[in-house]
Amino acid sequence: MSSNNARTAIVTGASKGLGAGIAKALAESGAAVVVNYRADARGAERVVADITAKGGRAIAVQADVADGDDVRRLFARAREAYGPVEVLVNNAAVAAFAPLSGITEDEFQREMTTNLLGTILTTQSLAAQEDIGAASIINVSTAGTVSHPPYTALYVASKSAVNAFTIVAAKELGPRGIRVNAIMPGPSDTEGTRAMGYAGSDQEAQAIAATPLGRTGTPDDYGPLVAFLASDDARWITGDVILASGGMR
Repeated sequence: MSSNNARTAIVTGASKGLGAGIAKALAESGAAVVVNYRADARGAERVVADITAKGGRAIAVQADVADGDDVRRLFARAREAYGPVEVLVNNAAVAAFAPLSGITEDEFQREMTTNLLGTILTTQSLAAQEDIGAASIINVSTAGTVSHPPYTALYVASKSAVNAFTIVAAKELGPRGIRVNAIMPGPSDTEGTRAMGYAGSDQEAQAIAATPLGRTGTPDDYGPLVAFLASDDARWITGDVILASGGMR
């Protein structure tokens, strides 16, 4: 696995699912990891316990990425514990799938604020650090921005905006040695998708049938990719939005 020794990483929305898998992979690659959560303190502490049990370094920090004061506090706590933040994974996201007629103003605000504004606020906080050299930001998008499934218009719109933000931010921050990339996971088996009834559903069966590698993704499929993008092995990669979906398009 690519090395991230001596780097400090923040993973947002890391109390479960893809975020937890990414946090663990970064810790295994040598990074000190700040496991961010908004509400699930118990889940975040479980992730920290899993990391430290294997000799890694991690702490859990509560913060709502859609709140600028919370984001600044998150970065201050990370710096206090481990030093300047050189790796940021914007994984925190919310979604509610519905037909076009079911999209409400409140849900628009909720998804756009967390999924897009949250990514902007955390990126600003990383870039505001004046004492960092090379750094890496990895935004977690969705393969839905390529496949455009029905009933996902709002979520896919928010993540399409994240993709565009990734490319623009890479151009602005590149001269400072800050790389910005995104990954687009396909349908995955997580606590969240299980709670939505996705596991074993007709939708999952259809997705698997459309996936050349023939299965649903897992958090373990994405962690190594993020650890690579965070490392010096990916030093010539920026402004990329990488499809990681087992071939599903």
